[in-house]
Amino acid sequence: MHDVHMRWSDMDAYRHVNNTAYLTYLEQARVAMFFDRFVSFADGTVIAKHEITYLRPVIYHPEPLRIEAWVDTIRGASFVVHYEVLDEGVVAARASTQCVTVDFAHDRPRRLTDEEREVLRGFADEPASAR
Repeated sequence: MHDVHMRWSDMDAYRHVNNTAYLTYLEQARVAMFFDRFVSFADGTVIAKHEITYLRPVIYHPEPLRIEAWVDTIRGASFVVHYEVLDEGVVAARASTQCVTVDFAHDRPRRLTDEEREVLRGFADEPASAR
């Protein structure tokens, strides 16, 4: 779980949080989840794909949004992070991000290490709304 604060500038002309702001919210949750805590992910992970399903509009308010995040589909050089964006306890969006580990020195994907796999398995879970 991670809380993210909306910015007034995240709203668009329709007076709700713009769809592009969600990518920033997801990034904040993902970085807090493991990139801030496990240097190997921060030193060599890129984003291959995002998918977001918007379920209801979010109107700016000072309370943070809650991001529930979990990992699955751990493969040789990639994994998927899933999210639920909760606005005052109600799911406003569901999303996923495919992350690929990369060897930047050789500019190609690299296999996940055993340690990285163990870290990712620690985040294998399901959303709170499914429990």
